[in-house]
Amino acid sequence: MTRFFLKFLVLFALALHPISSFAKDRIMIIGDSLSAGYGLKQAQAWVNLLQNKYDTQQKPIELINTAISGQTTDNALLKVDAWLKAHKPSHVLIELGGNDGIRGFPVKLLRKHLTQLVTKSQQAGAHVALMEIHIPPNLGPRYTQMFTQSYEKVANKTDAYLMPYFMLPIAVNPALMQDDNLHPNAKAQPLIRDFMEKEIATWLSSSKHNK
Repeated sequence: MTRFFLKFLVLFALALHPISSFAKDRIMIIGDSLSAGYGLKQAQAWVNLLQNKYDTQQKPIELINTAISGQTTDNALLKVDAWLKAHKPSHVLIELGGNDGIRGFPVKLLRKHLTQLVTKSQQAGAHVALMEIHIPPNLGPRYTQMFTQSYEKVANKTDAYLMPYFMLPIAVNPALMQDDNLHPNAKAQPLIRDFMEKEIATWLSSSKHNK
């Protein structure tokens, strides 16, 4: 009887192993036009390209894209609770703030909104990455510096993962930008995909160590 019971336990454990080993990392992206694929067909956008790569490699990673063109941090706050409830992500990537900065929103308000987005996501049980957004220097060096520094401050305060901005190597090359000089074109999308594949892998590894 004891031998049979032990055999049953071993078989039960083996049966469960494939389920646990293929549990997906569900990454919800809260972003703006840069992740929504503004000016492009959806199939061309970096989020779709990266999901296709994960699927081809049979990696258990699902990208849930809630990015909306023109979205600001206060817009996202109105929707984040519903998104978290509907999608139940294991991870949340916040790529927001560019529209706030271009419109000259107060930096204190940006920090407050980002902190709330991070905190709400963490309270829902998700690991959070905050992308460090940079904006053009139109509003002067003081505002620009304070704006960028906000991301590190929020990350330190909330213990969120600070992720580098995928547009830094793209925006300096006019051949990779649309005519508005604000949005990456189709040629840039595979480069962003590869950048984000590496950054997400580093983040996922970090979040697993910090469980």
